[in-house]
This record gives sequence, structure tokens and C-alpha cells, in this order.
Amino acid sequence: MKQVRVMTIFGTRPEAIKMAPLVAELQRRPGLEPVCCVTAQHREMLDSVLEIFQLRPDYDLNIMEPRQTLSTITSKCLLGMEGVLEQARPDLVLVHGDTSTTFAGALAAFYHQIRVGHVEAGLRTGDKYSPFPEEMNRKLVGDIADLHFCPTRANRANLEREGITDGVFVTGNTVIDALKTTVVKDYHFTTDLLNHLDYTGRKIILVTCHRRENYGQPMANIMTALRRVADAFPEVELVYPVHLSPVVREAAGKYLGGHDRIHLIDPLSADEMHNLMARAYLVMTDSGGLQEEAPALGRPVLVLRRETERPEAVEAGTVKIAGTEENVIFSMASELLTAQAAYTAVAHAVNPGHNAVRAERREQAWSAESGICWWYSSASSSWWPWCPALDWASLHRTRRRSCCPRRRSPSSRGESLASRAVWCWWT
Repeated sequence: MKQVRVMTIFGTRPEAIKMAPLVAELQRRPGLEPVCCVTAQHREMLDSVLEIFQLRPDYDLNIMEPRQTLSTITSKCLLGMEGVLEQARPDLVLVHGDTSTTFAGALAAFYHQIRVGHVEAGLRTGDKYSPFPEEMNRKLVGDIADLHFCPTRANRANLEREGITDGVFVTGNTVIDALKTTVVKDYHFTTDLLNHLDYTGRKIILVTCHRRENYGQPMANIMTALRRVADAFPEVELVYPVHLSPVVREAAGKYLGGHDRIHLIDPLSADEMHNLMARAYLVMTDSGGLQEEAPALGRPVLVLRRETERPEAVEAGTVKIAGTEENVIFSMASELLTAQAAYTAVAHAVNPGHNAVRAERREQAWSAESGICWWYSSASSSWWPWCPALDWASLHRTRRRSCCPRRRSPSSRGESLASRAVWCWWT
């Protein structure tokens, strides 16, 4: 059987965290020839993830420059990918999410008439300027992509409303796989301050704020509210790993500097961030990734944005939209810090991305259309789809094949989310 060459392209820390389990799964699977390309849109933060997950890219564009703009990121990615794709000649390119790397990588593959798979597809806010530029990036990639790997059913429904129905699969979120790797009970932080925080006697709030659409007055409002929270609640300590963006660092120093219970620290590695999150009382963030990670760890989230592309998380109660107005942010944080019932309701809500996929996979297993048969791997303690009729031609089909009889559905034991993204386009 011909080896299928699959190239993964990513450039930021969030992308790397979520793609790392997928890269590892590609490397383990026979019949696949994985190729990894990074753009280093975020150089330092990307490198920390590569080290943690022991990833060695085959290609590194190293595009990052001081005060880079969206135009320079996109153009340098696009030009850099030109030579990489000509040399590597992949059969399939996998991009993740909604960054400028994601868009440029998908566009470069399209220019070379290479099929594109979009991991974490179908997220939408409905406002092309919020988040900026992410919302438009993922919409444009959705139009380019041949295969769409949606974390939830709601994401799939978003694509259906846009007329995208072929090559769409609900796979769950690979961040769950990453957390299983990084979060450990007796973790020792390299940032020594974090080893000495009182996680049981104090209420530790993990803060991140870096979105471009929050630059200016929204960020000033957010940070003023955070300082009010620290002033009003003596049992609270805020830990803010400050993004390397000069705009963000200047704002953090101006509004939050000099407070004895607000700790402005350098960005954390993925494993440090995950372990801090697991020990925190509350997460306040404008990050998309933390909206997924924190609920999986049982931590309430206040989203410091006006909307979210993860509305199912809001509906499930795992996150709450606090917006960017000072008084609203302060009020919502105060409620979670003082009302135990309100806190428990959010902390104990079910992570929609993880549970939705189990039901989805059972539906697919018994679907007359899919024709998936399943086998159980004792080595991985997981269920896997298997198709004896798999051949090279399957790569050139967007619809799922009915190539083998239905046998047994997966059990309630959770299969690897990363492996779903690898395998479901074969089924």
C-alpha cells in the first residue's frame, strides 16, 4: 500500500499543544508518513511546547520578528510554505484552528492543489471582526478545506449552515489528550513563585489577556477590573503570565504592576500552564484554548470577551461571558468568589467537547452510511475504526466509505481524541 504523506503545519503555542497528540498519533500509525512544519509565528512559546512533547519539526520557517503585523505573518508564511510544499510534496496538509499560520498554510496547500484537513473546524462567533483576525481565518480555511474535524456537534451545525456537509467529522478536542500528558499530581514548577503559592488557603486566579480585539480601552477595562478584584478580596492572588506582545506587557505593567498579590510573570510552558490551571480556583481569560482546558480540569472560567466561538460551553455552564466592561467583570468575579453554589455549578458542569464526541462516535458506528467496523486495542485500551478495503483511492474521497460490515460500537471507554482526527478521514 502506498504511504500517505501527511504534513502538519502550526506556528503558535495553542496550535502546538493541540496538534502535538495528533503528530504523535501520525508517527505511530503504519501506512502514514508524517511531516511536521512549523512557522514559529510565536518563537519562544512554540519552542517550549516542542520540547515538552518532544517534537522535532522537519521544516522550520522561523518567521517571527519584533512587532510583527498580520500582513507580515501571513506573507512570510505563504512565501515560506512555497518551497516546503514543493520539496515535501505531501498528500494531505493538516492545519489547526484560526491563526494566520493556519490560513496561510491552507492557502499555500490550495495553491499547490494539495488536500487540506482543518482540525478544530466549525467554530464561529458570527462577527468577522471578533475575534480578530481569527474568525475570518477559520471561515476562509473552512472554504478551502476538504476535510473538517469538528470538536462538537454544534461546530458541525455551523458548517452545515454554510453549506459545508462533505468531509465533516465530529472528533472531539485533542487538548484532552494533551492534558492527560502534562498534568501530574506532584508537579514542580520551574517558575519558583508557583511552588510557594498557597493553593488551598488562598483563592488563586489564573489570568490571561492578549487578544488583538481587546487592545486599547477593552484591555484597560479588563485590567482595572482585575486590580479591583485583588483589592476587594484579601484571600485572592492573581497570577498573570503576560504575553510577549509589547502592547500587552505595557498595559499589564501600567494597570497591574506594583500590587503585592498580583504576580506578573513571563509566559509559562504548556505543562506549567496546565498544572497551574489544575491548581487554580478560577480562570479569567480571553484565550480560546483555556476555555476548553480549564473546564476539563474542573475550573470555572470567566471569558474576558464580548462573545465566544464556543457557545456550547456557555450553554453547558462550564464558562461564563464576562465581556470587557469593568463593572460587569468585577461583579461576575465577585459572585464566584463569594457564592459557593454559583461556583460549584460552574466548576461541576460537564465539558461539552469531550462528552459530545462519545455519543457522536456511537452514532457513527451504527450509521448505515458510515459502515465503520471497530476493533479493540488492548495496548491502548481504546476502540479503533478499521477498514479492510482501505486503499490509496480513499484519500481522494470526501464522503465516508461503506467498505466493511458493521460489527460492534465503541464502548464507553474513551478513545483517543487525537486518533479520531487521524482515522476518521479514512473511514
